[in-house]
Amino acid sequence: MSIFSTILASLVALEALYIMQLEMFASKKKLENVFGLSKEYLSMEEARVSMKNQGLYNGFIGVGLLFSRFFFPVNSQFIGTTMFVIFVIIAAIYGWLSAKNIKILLLQGTPAILALLSLIIFK
Repeated sequence: MSIFSTILASLVALEALYIMQLEMFASKKKLENVFGLSKEYLSMEEARVSMKNQGLYNGFIGVGLLFSRFFFPVNSQFIGTTMFVIFVIIAAIYGWLSAKNIKILLLQGTPAILALLSLIIFK
């Protein structure tokens, strides 16, 4: 796998881990600012539990990306990294369509799409 693909996939992984940190541990004020969520929504216990669960899955994706790139056997790195990058793209598309917010696709999807293109081109 090329160094360029490795860098892009690592950036996607770090972004997923950052989102995990926000969803699981950030203050209500930070969540309100970053995700544009209302104080009322963030005051609901069910919403916070749901966000923490979502954050855990983002963490799994981030760790999975890093693990597939740096710890899988060489002959499995491409397919593992590609799979996790595609998961991020699907999540970004679903987030954009369900939340009706193009920023989700642009901020989360663009790095993943670039990583996927790099993986395909520089295989």
